[in-house]
Amino acid sequence: MQAEPDPDLPPAASRHPLDLPANLLASVGTVWIFLIMCLVVADVVGRDFLNAPITGVAEFSARSVASIVFLQLAAAICSGRMTRSDFLLNLIGRRSPAAVTVLDALNALVGAILFAALAVIAWPEFRNSLSAGEFYGVQGVYSVPAWPFRALIVAGSVAAGLCYLLTIPGIVRRRGRAISADDPLGASQ
Repeated sequence: MQAEPDPDLPPAASRHPLDLPANLLASVGTVWIFLIMCLVVADVVGRDFLNAPITGVAEFSARSVASIVFLQLAAAICSGRMTRSDFLLNLIGRRSPAAVTVLDALNALVGAILFAALAVIAWPEFRNSLSAGEFYGVQGVYSVPAWPFRALIVAGSVAAGLCYLLTIPGIVRRRGRAISADDPLGASQ
């Protein structure tokens, strides 16, 4: 028995090449958020009703925020839902749709460069954290290794940079036509 294709999805050729890995990373981030919410609720219940707080919840949650953001960046880029202000682009697009295409391609190129630079900057911190055995928390009470959090920032930056880079051909292919959030690569037009 074969599943029917979802008519709401763009054709496979128009999907971003990194769509699946980016969505997997975002899913990990979503599950992580849910687990932190459960941990915070358990800590509040333990603290208020049982007089037994869970040690380290605040520290772990604080360290998790950046990691979760970097896990979900690539999916936002691949789906064309990265936050931006379209007001100026809409004004420019009325006069010159081709100029908007150039600006979108330039935006993607700058995004790729910035995330590549962020990965390069974060890499030595990750290596030092791993080799030095850096931990967050209070030794003997609560501690968690720092390197996984730093690794996720590096991996998320690389994935985001690649997503921006692989978006550029679709932007150029669009040649002045409006981009749809459902078809960020412009392949179906």
